[in-house]
Amino acid sequence: MTSWPTTGTDLRVRARELATVAAHHADRADAERLLPAAVAEGIRDAGFARHFVPARWGGRAGSAGELLESVSVLAEGCTSAGWCASVIAGAGRMGAFLPEQAQQELWAKGADTTVVGALIPRGSATAVKGGWRVTGEWSFTSAVDFSDWALVCALVPQDGERVPWFFALPREDYRVADTWTSTGMRGTGSNTLLADNVFVPAHRGFLRDDMITGRSVGSNTRCHTAPLRLLSGLLFGAPALGAARTALRAWADSAPGTADDGAGALATLARATAAVDSAALLLERAARVADEPEAGPLELVRSPADCAYAVQQLVDVVETLLRASGSTGQLAGHPLQRVWRDVHSLASHVALRFEPVGRAYGRHLLDSPGAL
Repeated sequence: MTSWPTTGTDLRVRARELATVAAHHADRADAERLLPAAVAEGIRDAGFARHFVPARWGGRAGSAGELLESVSVLAEGCTSAGWCASVIAGAGRMGAFLPEQAQQELWAKGADTTVVGALIPRGSATAVKGGWRVTGEWSFTSAVDFSDWALVCALVPQDGERVPWFFALPREDYRVADTWTSTGMRGTGSNTLLADNVFVPAHRGFLRDDMITGRSVGSNTRCHTAPLRLLSGLLFGAPALGAARTALRAWADSAPGTADDGAGALATLARATAAVDSAALLLERAARVADEPEAGPLELVRSPADCAYAVQQLVDVVETLLRASGSTGQLAGHPLQRVWRDVHSLASHVALRFEPVGRAYGRHLLDSPGAL
């Protein structure tokens, strides 16, 4: 096991060190559909799990900007590692919406507890004496194999409707089914979490809407009060930035710099680099907005659109580089083909689809004088 310092060292420094380890194991993670232990433990020990944990539980209550940079740096070594680090940090943030007693239980063994989130309401909860009975199957739960707790979304009957709640489950209360056979992002181990009629005490649940709107419990730190729409695109988009930078280096290493088409290769590299840099600027802007004390109506619709557009641009860059590499980039051992698979898989996430968030942004621009 690799030991990483948990205090006194910037998360970005630890992410750079871990990226080297993750790059070494990237092919293995892709083949085995799961992060090797050295990388999974490194994510925890580097401080990603505690990044958004409230300070009173030993966490950092950190910023979106630092997480964006740290995740993208780690993703330069392995996109799947960057993704797992980001979603683990995001799930740790979700713990701040639990009632106080549940937070104490969640982080009883320390802020480095690895929490994962099953975000889609694919379960049901029935009220019983003292709490709930929860049953469900949550597919695509990244990093679930090495989790300590899970926050799962289930529908609760309430006033004639079915309302989504989150419930905190310790590791002994759920199973994992090996179902992750994706073309890309294979190392994320996004398998299926299963819970069968497990009892959840009443204090281990909260309304999903509390997280969406930023109604945290016991913390006024911005990372806990920011609406989810300011953070979601960053959490899922940050790995794409690191992946695209890796694609640039991989392509440049095999580019025909002195051949007859060298001039074309130079232009391709320059154009691709400019596109990655511009996508980075959009993501960095979104991170600054997320870290501000407040966000106005324009920012609430602009930031998700900026993140989705940035990821779309990064996918286009990697697509262009793969095509420009000819057959070389598609060889099984070439990193470009793995990055190509990863970013296409990553970009299919619902939080990164441009059309719905773009429509909301466009409507605001039309309806708000002075927004343009």
